[in-house]
Amino acid sequence: QVQLVESGGGLVQAGGSLRLSCATSGGTGSRYAMGWFRQAPGKEREFAAAISRSGGNTLYADSVKGRFTISRDNAKNTVYLESNSLKPEDTAVYYCAADQTPWPAVVITTLSVYDYWGQGIQVTVAS
Repeated sequence: QVQLVESGGGLVQAGGSLRLSCATSGGTGSRYAMGWFRQAPGKEREFAAAISRSGGNTLYADSVKGRFTISRDNAKNTVYLESNSLKPEDTAVYYCAADQTPWPAVVITTLSVYDYWGQGIQVTVAS
């Protein structure tokens, strides 16, 4: 059973930066396409960023494009979300997700496709 554990969240001022990490255990990280989703209070969980198994392909939601960067280190079974120029509207619980796919180049943006989820971590951006 794959387990995902997020870290690196917290409180930051608008314009600041945070680096979220998602550590995978119980499985080989390189077998999984990975994604970051977020859920603001009173809203549905939404896609933020995703990366292929190989790390060669990435996709971003328009709301974070140019400010967030997703990356992975398969040797460490860890995926990162570098978040810069943060805005109050980025305030949300951020979730890491994994999907075991045989295709190394596939990037998955659909929430329902993902098999495994972390517990989520709070990011609060103060204005």
